[in-house]
Amino acid sequence: MPIDAKEFRRLLGHFAAGVTIITTTGKDAKPYGLTATAFCSVSLDPPLVLICVDKKAESHLHVEASGSFAVNLLTQQQIDLSNRFAKSGGDKFEGIDWKRGSLDLPLLPGALAHLECRSANVIDAGDHTIFLGRVEAGSIVGGEPLLHFNGAYRALMAAR
Repeated sequence: MPIDAKEFRRLLGHFAAGVTIITTTGKDAKPYGLTATAFCSVSLDPPLVLICVDKKAESHLHVEASGSFAVNLLTQQQIDLSNRFAKSGGDKFEGIDWKRGSLDLPLLPGALAHLECRSANVIDAGDHTIFLGRVEAGSIVGGEPLLHFNGAYRALMAAR
């Protein structure tokens, strides 16, 4: 008997994950984005990453249609930004001084790093879609990463 969704979510909450905001440009030329912790590196050669996006998310359609996305790795100072992009609806970019990257994707100011990707493969995965992206550009700004663990934001602590 498979585990129920609520218990599965609780179990997964015990895996510390970096917090990202996935951004893309819609066919209407507007920026779209969502907060995500479902991100990981896949390959160094070629440089590949993956993101998992809920099919119900407003940005899902735009990520799929655009064929490209950016991953903005958040810093500890960006909790408010993470919360803003975690909510459905509205213009999440209003009042944010964002810029377009080399692939014309929205990049968020103050992020730890940016990765700009072209979709290499799209995989149906239950209530989510896995977007495999080939990294074509990136930049490192620096700072301390924003982490999520057991339902709360966390700070990285140095090992003793």
